[in-house]
Amino acid sequence: MTFRQFAFNNVVRNKRLYAAYFLTSLFTVMVFFTFSIFASHPQLTGDNMDSYISFGMNVAAGIIYVFSFFFVLYSMSSFLQSRKKEFGLLMMQGMSMKQIRSMVFLENMFIGLLATIGGIGLGLIFSKGILLIAENVLIIDNELPFYFPTQPILLTFGCFMVLFFLISLFVSYVLRSRKLIDLIKGDKKSKGEPKANLFLTILAVLLLGTGYAVALTVDGLKVIVAMVPVILVVIIGTYLLFTQLSVFIIRRLKKNENIFWHKTNMILFSDLSFRMKDNARSFFLVAIISTVAFSAIGSLYGFQSYLTAGIKQVYQTTISYQDYETGNEEVNVSYIDETLQEENMDMDKEQITLHYYELPDKPRIFITRESDYNRIADLSDNETLQVDDGAPALVSPEMILLGIGGSISDVQEEDMLKDAVLELDEDTAIEPEHLILSNVLPSNREYYVVSDQDFENLPESAAEENYYAWQEAEDKEIPLSLAEKLDDKLSTEGIHIGQYEEYVVNKAYGPILFVGLFIGIVFFVSAGSFLYFRLYSDLDEDKKKFQAITKMGLTEKELKKVLNRQTALLFFAPIAVALVHGAVALTALSHMFFYSLVKESAIVLGLFLIIQIVYFFIVRFYYIRQIKQALR
Repeated sequence: MTFRQFAFNNVVRNKRLYAAYFLTSLFTVMVFFTFSIFASHPQLTGDNMDSYISFGMNVAAGIIYVFSFFFVLYSMSSFLQSRKKEFGLLMMQGMSMKQIRSMVFLENMFIGLLATIGGIGLGLIFSKGILLIAENVLIIDNELPFYFPTQPILLTFGCFMVLFFLISLFVSYVLRSRKLIDLIKGDKKSKGEPKANLFLTILAVLLLGTGYAVALTVDGLKVIVAMVPVILVVIIGTYLLFTQLSVFIIRRLKKNENIFWHKTNMILFSDLSFRMKDNARSFFLVAIISTVAFSAIGSLYGFQSYLTAGIKQVYQTTISYQDYETGNEEVNVSYIDETLQEENMDMDKEQITLHYYELPDKPRIFITRESDYNRIADLSDNETLQVDDGAPALVSPEMILLGIGGSISDVQEEDMLKDAVLELDEDTAIEPEHLILSNVLPSNREYYVVSDQDFENLPESAAEENYYAWQEAEDKEIPLSLAEKLDDKLSTEGIHIGQYEEYVVNKAYGPILFVGLFIGIVFFVSAGSFLYFRLYSDLDEDKKKFQAITKMGLTEKELKKVLNRQTALLFFAPIAVALVHGAVALTALSHMFFYSLVKESAIVLGLFLIIQIVYFFIVRFYYIRQIKQALR
């Protein structure tokens, strides 16, 4: 048997530990390859698509590649840690450390080659389905047909073979200082029960509490100012949470006899206590990586929801047209009416005149009569106004995109009404008596609604503009082709179509959401793999431990209960922390935009929790089976 065959057999014999390493590497290669296919697709390059889509895909591929380097490095480190005794036995049989390093180098390159080829192969198999998903998410007009991606194949193969080569060299270098006695006794050394520092335990609580309190109380632009300090404080607090606070809690529970001596709790708490030092680093890493995934995807999804909600709020009617003194008003309105008739669109239509007044040292404002306002309000299913003579209303646009959350305090309302008093001439003054938040009429600043009788007494306006609104009779969306046709013709002439504006925003935002989604998934899958390695790196030790405990009378039912609780704590302790971190981060984001992201946060966090639960049941099944097999 040659040395290369020996290295190959080692990979086969250790397939249980290599399985997560291989599968996750394969998945990472597949995602990188998929992004390369997108970035090089004929429909996403050249004149067929804006360059920002291709640029975004390339940036995402770069992020995935850099993260893959550190993930593979961590995976190899966990794998080698569990093989200390094996390396020591090989050295006793006459193998030199140089040969061991060569063996590890060949093993890793072999796994890397298989993962790279397998990832490219799976990417080719599933690429058409992913392209179909991308057509909908990216809102691409043309299809994304399958093509044989020669350039992405070469790029992916070259990049990941270089990655595995560098990782193999680095790991081989790290192994050079291992001593035989350390390798032989590496898995038998008692690391001792970790102890918590009371000061650091209290500091963990203070840091997390302070970080959460600041994140949940600041709003507006203050969120951006507080972001970096809060992130640093929470990261340090999270590290101390797992290394100090968790140890402190476990030791306190062990001292409580009613809890510690209850059924199998002694086994659980003793195991947690001695392993917390090793688990703490993995828990911290998983919690932070998962938080990044939750926050990134939740922020992107939430921001898209925020933008589309703002558009729907601004454009209350299906179509609106406002003449900007182009001289083409009659022609443009006729074109809109004729186009709607050609498409058999049943539209209700209203037309009012906006009267503008010029005042010294103030932007021009418009004043409208109550009946005109109510006609548009009825058309768009908004609440109508009842304005008494001599009691005009000040209307302020309720605009999410400008940070107005939909409510104004009494003090703010009083100040706005006081500042809104107008003197149109020596005999006419407008003193609004109440404030209304509304988007019925097109304006990005306050305007006035007066009674019809008061309007007749107003002086002559400085300028007038006609405003037209069309509303689909059954509140249905108009065909996208019709909206695009009208917008292409009249986009510079004053037409606004809310549905089309939303389509344009989603089309521009789609690539960002798509890229963020895939990066978040890669981070989350990697975090799950860290937990897999943490669990299976102690498998041999667990087999010996439970063999001894079983001889003392531990039943199979009690064994299963202990393993379930032990595995559940490993999988859900860091994820629970990450979910809380993510919820706080998304709440802070909602405060920055004055827009509730409860629905979006629940969807994102709930989806990731479901994925983690499914992953837990799969891993737990195989882990318990391994333990039971060792006991037979």
